[in-house]
Amino acid sequence: MLTQAQFLSSEEQQVIHDESIRILEEVGALFHSKKALGILAKNGAKVDHESGIARIPAELVDQALQTAPKSFVCGARAPEKDFALPSTYSGYVLDNGGIFTRDFKTGERRNATEQDHYDFLRVFDEMKLASMVWGTSVQKPKLYNTIRTILTSYMHSSLHIQDELGHPAEVPYIIEGLEAILGSADAVKERKIFSVVYCTLAPLAHEGHMCDAYLDLIEYEQPICLFPMPCAGSTGPASLYSNIALGNAEALSSLVLFQMARPGCPLIFGDASGSTEFYTGGFLEGSPEMLLQAAARGEMARFYGLPNEQAGCLTDAKEHGPQAILEKMATTLPLVMNGVDLVQGPGALETSNMMTLEQIVVDDEIACICKRIRDGIDMSAAKNYFDDIKEVKPGGNFLMQMNTAKACRSAEFMAPALCDRSSYEKWDEIGRPDMYDKAKERVEEILASPQKDPLPDEVIGKLEDIMRRADEALKE
Repeated sequence: MLTQAQFLSSEEQQVIHDESIRILEEVGALFHSKKALGILAKNGAKVDHESGIARIPAELVDQALQTAPKSFVCGARAPEKDFALPSTYSGYVLDNGGIFTRDFKTGERRNATEQDHYDFLRVFDEMKLASMVWGTSVQKPKLYNTIRTILTSYMHSSLHIQDELGHPAEVPYIIEGLEAILGSADAVKERKIFSVVYCTLAPLAHEGHMCDAYLDLIEYEQPICLFPMPCAGSTGPASLYSNIALGNAEALSSLVLFQMARPGCPLIFGDASGSTEFYTGGFLEGSPEMLLQAAARGEMARFYGLPNEQAGCLTDAKEHGPQAILEKMATTLPLVMNGVDLVQGPGALETSNMMTLEQIVVDDEIACICKRIRDGIDMSAAKNYFDDIKEVKPGGNFLMQMNTAKACRSAEFMAPALCDRSSYEKWDEIGRPDMYDKAKERVEEILASPQKDPLPDEVIGKLEDIMRRADEALKE
């Protein structure tokens, strides 16, 4: 059976839901979009247009939950890498948002370049449990950078791309780019190779331009990942219970808006709640409190029957090493055992401010270990080796049994790619390598090989033309 973890009882899940409804009905949410306020008012929310506050009744939440799809497929540019939601295992989402990196050759901490982000995509593309990527994150002060971020990501990754849009003017260029990749407008709607992240502004606020952009985007049936980020003790209340309820209320307010605007639009119920470092006021990602909140919100997604994506595999460590591995395992394994569909965070260090190539590979090892633990113990009759026990007899060994030969090549006994299991003498003889040494070798191997599943030159030319036109049309 599957190895499982639970963080909220069924009764406690109902309590979180009831408290979230109380927040929406009595406190409400702030919408900086007039279009959103109009949609909510038309469908029965109590809207104060002067303050921008909409109080959302339980009936609207119930209606939205009825129309939200319970399953759909997030397509990848390479169809064999499509990711179905809900999933039978936990997939992983590359953040790719770090503005810093550790130089792969010198180890120097520096600003990440465009080439670094393309290399991150190339390496993650070949990880065993890679499922989605967030777009590259090179800081430029121009509106059209988002378009370049997304379209160039398709040039360097064969996976599903998930990113943010900041303005409605970006939507037509993104859709044109997706049509260039897929060949038609119908294929854009059907394949769903793009989705967006919708981060509410904690506490309980919705940014205007992003909201308007997504109200345009859902006409093309692209999924939206609802991703509240309240931080317990700063942008959220200083208790895990109330912060979970607050984040859940933010997600439900988003769900209501988009389902009222277009019933049936695909949504992913996500979360990236943090906790506060009370000495500095900083946001923490690698804390046990962050994990507890993410896991609880994953359970709320299942309470509603919705696909989910939770922040995890995260660390506040500044370097490769023990703290990073400890915090990443602690913020991954419980989510996997809890059955989360997508874990967002591989490759990130320094509270997601840094990405490194080696950490991507190490995190894939962590993901594979967690998956093996989640897959549990096979108790089928085929795994009852009583006959082997009877044949070997007391005092013997099982090394020469046929079942042992089969087992050493089976999925039941995981063979790690990075962890060293040799003798001390052998480990000493080969130079005492650690996980990061082996990860570096794997990175070098990937980057030295040709890109797999590249886009045709003709499509790349179309995307470059779209980006050039966007550069000119959307200059600030």
